[in-house]
Amino acid sequence: MKEFARREKQRASRALQTAAMLVTTDPESAVSRAYYAAFHAVTAVFALHGRSFTKHSTLRAAVHKDLVKTGEWSVELGKDYDLVISLRQTGDYGGIAYVSEENARRACGGGATHHRRLSGKAFQSRLIWRSLPSRAGKE
Repeated sequence: MKEFARREKQRASRALQTAAMLVTTDPESAVSRAYYAAFHAVTAVFALHGRSFTKHSTLRAAVHKDLVKTGEWSVELGKDYDLVISLRQTGDYGGIAYVSEENARRACGGGATHHRRLSGKAFQSRLIWRSLPSRAGKE
């Protein structure tokens, strides 16, 4: 599981880098990549607990039940995860709705007022990334 978590962390980092590059040229693709950055980061965290999920909705439920509700994550961080999910759904399936560059920046954590709170930066924050090496070393 440690090796799988390490690879998921790498995938998350690459997805977030790609998202940041796409913000101005393709906001919908940027939020999709930001979502997958979050998805892979959270998958890595759960993998270190010996858990895996086959459905995105089950992973989302586990985020709220096992991370937010227990206090390991703040309620705000759980909302940030939901925001990225919502923006990705709009970008991928929104019909006439679209993702603005501003929202893509929010999803990637690039907004000045939200840089520590929203998706990309949140999922690279100490809360997530610091837990990976320490837990990996213990399991």
